[in-house]
Amino acid sequence: MKKIVTGLCTTLVMLGVDPASAQAPYPVKPIHIIVPSVPGGANDTGARLSAPSLAEVLGQPVLVDNRPAGGGIVAMNQVAQSAPDGYTMIMAFDAFATNPYLFKDVKYDPVKDYAAITLVGRSAQVLAVHPELAVRSLPEFVQLARARGAALDWGTAGPGTSSRFSLELFKITAGVEPTTVNYKGGAPLINDLLGGQVKATIVALSVAYPHLRAGKLVPIAVTAARRSPLLPDVPTVGEVFPGFEAQGWLGLLAPAATPRAVIDRLYGAMMKVLAAPEVRTKYEALGYEVAASTPEEFGAWVQNETTKWGRVIRERKISLD
Repeated sequence: MKKIVTGLCTTLVMLGVDPASAQAPYPVKPIHIIVPSVPGGANDTGARLSAPSLAEVLGQPVLVDNRPAGGGIVAMNQVAQSAPDGYTMIMAFDAFATNPYLFKDVKYDPVKDYAAITLVGRSAQVLAVHPELAVRSLPEFVQLARARGAALDWGTAGPGTSSRFSLELFKITAGVEPTTVNYKGGAPLINDLLGGQVKATIVALSVAYPHLRAGKLVPIAVTAARRSPLLPDVPTVGEVFPGFEAQGWLGLLAPAATPRAVIDRLYGAMMKVLAAPEVRTKYEALGYEVAASTPEEFGAWVQNETTKWGRVIRERKISLD
């Protein structure tokens, strides 16, 4: 028996595997969460909110590694090709599902090259307008938008953002064709909307909410499947156009072929992290509703997001290359 064990250890060493690690339960070394954006963004903040508690549950350090090169595409490609051992994960956001349709240098498939762990959170968006439009309901706004056509300037937070794609889906759904003005972020967009340079937007509720509460902007509808607790009297777009849904999101994934036992360990650990009231409160302060989905539910979410936005991008002939 001793010779057999010795021989097995020798073989593992020759293969570059630490025998102690091969026999020990996962995890046995630090875990890296890759963030495909600069520090300070929602997915970076989400990763940093989760990492300390996740480390405590797993008993190993959890390190956050920002890799924003190439708009995050470089990191998304790299993680897809990383060892499927549970020591490299990615905190992805909605662009994860749309990038393959927009850029030629995307080498990953969101569905085939990744294993879903959990959908961490969803962020509602709001269709908001400048008060001078003098509309207060979605039917009124749609009537005005159809009448004005290209004379209505509509701002988005950027050409490759969920703000822009939600607008494109709204165009298809409502049959309107405003002029689209793509900004470089939510802050400059809101500044121009407040100043009346553009008249409408769909943007993250967290970005617009202070101005909605102050009465400087008018909320017309939210894009989530349910009304927002922050705006309980504001209907969803789906109440007028059934089936419409568009949300920002954050989710944790690992490379495909990561063992199911490891995925289950990470999922269980994240459920403990996201159940903590102080963590949920911090996510909600970012404008995110904690989702805490199962791997199967999140996998279906990624599949649906990829299919839906791929259709919109193709139909609207959008390319960012």
